[in-house]
Amino acid sequence: MITTETKNSLQLNQLLKDALKYQPEIQHQYAIVVPCYNEEQRFAYQQFKSFALAHPEVLLCLVNDGSKDKTLAVLRGLQTESPSNVCVLNMPQNGGKAEAVRHGMLFVHKNFDSKLIGFLDADLATVPEEWLQMAKFKEAHPKFGAVVGSRIQRLGAAINRDDSRSFASKMIKKIIKSILKANFQDTQCGAKIFQRNLVPFLFNNPFQTPWLFDVEIFLRLQEKFGKTTLQRGVLEYPLLKWTEVGDSRLKLKDTIRIPLQLLGLYYQYHLKSKPQKIYTSKTKNISVQSI
Repeated sequence: MITTETKNSLQLNQLLKDALKYQPEIQHQYAIVVPCYNEEQRFAYQQFKSFALAHPEVLLCLVNDGSKDKTLAVLRGLQTESPSNVCVLNMPQNGGKAEAVRHGMLFVHKNFDSKLIGFLDADLATVPEEWLQMAKFKEAHPKFGAVVGSRIQRLGAAINRDDSRSFASKMIKKIIKSILKANFQDTQCGAKIFQRNLVPFLFNNPFQTPWLFDVEIFLRLQEKFGKTTLQRGVLEYPLLKWTEVGDSRLKLKDTIRIPLQLLGLYYQYHLKSKPQKIYTSKTKNISVQSI
C-alpha cells in the first residue's frame, strides 16, 4: 500500500521532471543570473517566487555553486513553481562567486535569446524589481553597453550601508579608480546588466581573481574597446534601495591580499597586454552598442 508520504514524493518528482522538460513559449527579454552557495536556510524563496510569477519576461537562472547543504533542492523547488522562467544550473564543485556568475552568464547566452543579461546577489541586497528597472533604463538608453548598480547614499534613497569605511577600504577604492582610469563610485555592487553581444567576450575566460572579478570585467571592456569605453559605454545607475547583509567590512588578510590582486590585474591588463585599439579617426564616436 502506497503511503501518503510516498505519494507526495512521487508527485513532487513528476513536477520536477515536467519542469525540466518544459519548453517556454514566451520570449525572455531579460535574464538574471543568481549565484547560490549554501543558501538552504537564507534563500529568499517567496520573494523570488513572487517576482518570477509577476514577470514572465524575466528569466531567473539560479546557479548552485557546489553547495554542501540542500540548496539545490530549494532551487529545484522554485523551478517547479515557475518553470516557464526559472532554470537551475548545477555546478558539482564549488568554484566561487566569479565562476558561478561566469558559467551562468555563458549558459544563458547559449540557451536563451535574452537581449539583456546580468547578475544579482542571492541575498537580495538589491531586489530583482530594481534590477528590472535598471534593465528598462538600459533599453531607453541603448548607447550604453552596460548598466551597473551604484550604492550612492543620497536624499530619497534607502541605502543601508556601513559608512564607517576603514582607511584600507578607501585606499583600495582609490587604487581601483587609478587602475580603471575612470571616476567609478562603486565597482563592487552585485547588480550588473550587459547587452547580449558583450557576454562571450567578457565571460568566456576565467577571471584572474575570485573576488575582484567586477573590476576585471571593466578592464576587459577597456582592453576590447579602448580607454574611453567606461566613460562612454558604461553607466552607473544609482540604486533607490540597497541593504547590507552580514558584515562586509574588510578583514586584516583582505587588506593585504586585495591590493596585491589589484596589482596583478594592473600588470595583466596594462603592462603585459596592450589594449586593442579598434577605433580609427573616422569611428571615434562609435558606441559599444554598434560593435
